[in-house]
Amino acid sequence: MPLYQYKGKGEAGLVQGKVEAGSESQAADILMRRQITPIQIALAKNKTSKDEKAAGQIATNVNFLTPKVSLDDLVMFSRQMYALTKAGIPIIRAITGLAETTTALRLRVALLEIVSELEKGRTLSSGLAMHPHIFSKLFVSLINVGENTGQLETTFLQLAFYFEREQATRKSISSAMRYPIFVLAAILVALVIMNMVVVPTFAQMFTKLGADLPLMTKILINSSNFFMQYWWLMLAGAVGSVFAVRSYVNTPIGRHNWDRIKMRIPAVGSIIERSTLSRYARSFGLMLKSGVPITQGLGLVAEAVDNAYMSKKITDMRKGIERGDSLLRTSNASKLFTPLVLQMVAVGEETGQIDVMLTEVAEYYEREVDYDLKSLTSKIEPILISIVAVMVLVLALGIFTPMWDMMNAYK
Repeated sequence: MPLYQYKGKGEAGLVQGKVEAGSESQAADILMRRQITPIQIALAKNKTSKDEKAAGQIATNVNFLTPKVSLDDLVMFSRQMYALTKAGIPIIRAITGLAETTTALRLRVALLEIVSELEKGRTLSSGLAMHPHIFSKLFVSLINVGENTGQLETTFLQLAFYFEREQATRKSISSAMRYPIFVLAAILVALVIMNMVVVPTFAQMFTKLGADLPLMTKILINSSNFFMQYWWLMLAGAVGSVFAVRSYVNTPIGRHNWDRIKMRIPAVGSIIERSTLSRYARSFGLMLKSGVPITQGLGLVAEAVDNAYMSKKITDMRKGIERGDSLLRTSNASKLFTPLVLQMVAVGEETGQIDVMLTEVAEYYEREVDYDLKSLTSKIEPILISIVAVMVLVLALGIFTPMWDMMNAYK
């Protein structure tokens, strides 16, 4: 479509900009619908706007090493947009100001391109949809609902709260897993040092003394020799295995199977499952509260949970509702929820407050996840201590036993 440049009179006074339309009369109709009285409309010259030039210049600095847009950036963006829209600042001016102040390079490029689309007469949701790697379908759909209902500032506030809860959950999981990962890494380093330094040193000493070695010592020496001779093969096998697993997980079937298996891992599987269910309940409740139809909301939530196995279950729930079943019946058939949660969903359907009950469900799961994360270390510690104890026992039996035998022989 042609791009028209206009000057007009709006509520804030004299305004000017660009609008995309089929003709001058269509451009005038679009402006009138925006409550702008056109004064002058002319075909825009075929040249790149200042925002497009700025976005192009910054985009040349973006490469694969440029950090992705984080949850912190989305929380800040949503919070700032809420404050600016609530204060009555025009969308274009608000996003332009945020593009100048944000430190996230990818987000800055996206915001400048969105401003360019807004100047062409497109909606904010359509501009956001052009950057799916930054703004999810859930984000775009909620903004679209906010635009149509005139509650854009409320939508940004809801999104900010949603991302803050998601961020808090991820930080809690990361903090709880830091200790066991550190211990396992230390055990791996200790195994390498033991096989490459400790055992070979004692093996040379035992060979010089000509001692008769027990079975455990022979096993240690043989395993150390194998490690010394074929460490490169073991490293290549480990790297190849990781690559093969990642390639399998990237397939639809592999992703589905892995997402199902990881929710059955001892100690951490239940935490992952309830964290995913919390994300489902909070995002679904947010969609319903914003006025999104229940079937469309389930379709968007199926993508938001970031779990292929859970996504399949939610998609089946959507199909059940499209057949005429209730949310309670489809939730019960999914086998995902506890009886307590199903009772809350039933009350929500009876009272017409499903969004409120889903928020309660999300908070219920979040409290359980927080409790389990706090006790996760105490559950994993005995396993880690047992691994260390076995290592010490094997080392003691394999190295110190022949030394004791030699000491007794010299007495």
